Amino acid sequence: MDKEKLSRMSADPAVQAMIPKAKEEGVETIWDRLEKQQPTCGFGDLGVCCRNCMQGPCRIDPFKQGAQRGVCGADADTIVARNLIRAIAGGTAAHSGHAKHLAHILYKSAKGELKDYPVKDVDKLNAVASRLGVDLEGKSVQEIALEVGRLALEEFSEKDGPNLWAATNVTQGRVDTYLKLGVVPGGIDSAISDIMHRTHYGCDADPINLMLAGVKCALADFAGCHMGTDLSDILFGTPQPVVSEANMGVLKEKAVNIALHGHNPALSDIIVQVSREMQEEAKAAGAEKGINLVGICCTGNEVLMRHGVPSATHSISQEMAVLTGVLDAIVVDYQCILPSLANLQECYHTRLITTMPNTKISGAEHMEISEENAKDCAKDIIRAGIEAYGKRNPNKISIPEEKSEVVAGFSTEAIIGALKAVDSEDPLKPLIDNIVNGNIQGVCLFAGCNNARVPQDFNFVTVAKELAKNNVLILATGCGAGSLARHGLMTSQATLDYAGDGLKAVLTAVGEAAGLKGPLPLILHMGSCVDNSRAVDVAVAVANKLGVDLDKLPVVASAPEATAEKAISIGTWSVAGGLPTHVGVIPPVMGSALVVDVLTDKIKGLLGGYFIVETDPYKAAEKLLEAIKERRKGLGL
Repeated sequence: MDKEKLSRMSADPAVQAMIPKAKEEGVETIWDRLEKQQPTCGFGDLGVCCRNCMQGPCRIDPFKQGAQRGVCGADADTIVARNLIRAIAGGTAAHSGHAKHLAHILYKSAKGELKDYPVKDVDKLNAVASRLGVDLEGKSVQEIALEVGRLALEEFSEKDGPNLWAATNVTQGRVDTYLKLGVVPGGIDSAISDIMHRTHYGCDADPINLMLAGVKCALADFAGCHMGTDLSDILFGTPQPVVSEANMGVLKEKAVNIALHGHNPALSDIIVQVSREMQEEAKAAGAEKGINLVGICCTGNEVLMRHGVPSATHSISQEMAVLTGVLDAIVVDYQCILPSLANLQECYHTRLITTMPNTKISGAEHMEISEENAKDCAKDIIRAGIEAYGKRNPNKISIPEEKSEVVAGFSTEAIIGALKAVDSEDPLKPLIDNIVNGNIQGVCLFAGCNNARVPQDFNFVTVAKELAKNNVLILATGCGAGSLARHGLMTSQATLDYAGDGLKAVLTAVGEAAGLKGPLPLILHMGSCVDNSRAVDVAVAVANKLGVDLDKLPVVASAPEATAEKAISIGTWSVAGGLPTHVGVIPPVMGSALVVDVLTDKIKGLLGGYFIVETDPYKAAEKLLEAIKERRKGLGL
């Protein structure tokens, strides 16, 4: 396969090494399946296909020569708006389902029912409890945890008053704006249910009203994201900087390699703990280097941030890890798991193990976790990987050498801690001063997955480098963070190589003050996709310090290779938070000029944020820089 064709699939050299191997062995990959889907449905691409009842599917002719309304009379604007907010509801359900799972664990743990899930970070528990209005005086850790768990579970049902996790984690100016527009969410599940109701046959047909409901649901998604981050930190510890590695070179031929894949640390964190006790068991089975845990996707980010577990790969290249021939087991929880992994078991010894009742895959083996006996479940799963080690085919082993150092673990608390090393009395002052003097022009959060329709990682790496050389401080989460980690951009050396002079000076000063003997990494890895909320916390702290609302700050967001419904819900609450938000893949909304106009222009007057849709990464970087300059000008900088 020629290099040019490979580069159109992925910019990752390790992935480029695996794709020809897949061809040689007759293994179908995500790129093969994408090719077979061409040409994609034009109606679907534009968002003008409706199948919400059984009189369709109905399609609107974008060239105005055919049908302009569905059977029920819905026009393109209504159909596109309905499809868009259903995607927001899907993303919200995923993030909030993650949070609800953890809320149940915290609540049961506090009741003494889950011995394997003690509170790991009491300070974070107390901080979250105080924010929620819990009186801490005279209460034990268990009593406070019980109250936080109860409040968390109450946030899902119908309730009086605003959702606490949404209302207490933004500026007062944002709350006032949301109240004015009527988009303050109550119960998270109620917001999702409302979307499904109003997009049912014969309900809401006003595209503006539909989109406002989408904003409300997206803010419920923000609440779910923030709750997921808070509860993970309470149960598993708040991340602090850690040095590890990323890319497929982290796999070891003489070790039992087990990949932790999905999005929730409820099982993966336990597996990390238990694996330390089972190294000798693996060695007795012939693996002289014991057990080697690696991460894939956001579960990988969770254990990277808290335990330094290296990341093998992310998102669309997850199949490639199996093709190395040394991955003995993939343990999955939920979200972003390709069903095709089960098909690879026909050619490789790798065991695909599902663990959650809402994510079973035909052809995989199911070993459901019982949180009451989590460590015992983890031991059984690890033993399955050890057993698979002895079934490897040595003729199929081929591990790419590529791997990069990565410094991760930049929680909000870790970032504030690093800034305290510069100014212990006023840690935000160094950040604000350097924004004011122009050493830092602004801040960009990178989020989202990879998309097989875009050369993997190319957009992420290109936009990031363009912004960094223009002195933009970059934060990253999710598989976007994984992309940038695999390309070596989360190191001190990357700061020296790619940062503009002002940004380089700031990162060097903070890094040396924090005892790193060099600069902070060029890009700060903040965690999994729910951890986008960490970046919001930093922005809110700066906004409150300056006495301005979020929509005035020189802060932007970018999802250069957006894929899932979760990206749509995150992007929507980012815009609702007042941020110019870039999407590098055209979402299915182009069939409605009205919807496009609202999302990219009119919404700015309502919420301050707006969408920037740009598929060219160089132009996207220019537009993000323009947005930052506009915000700086508004602040008189």
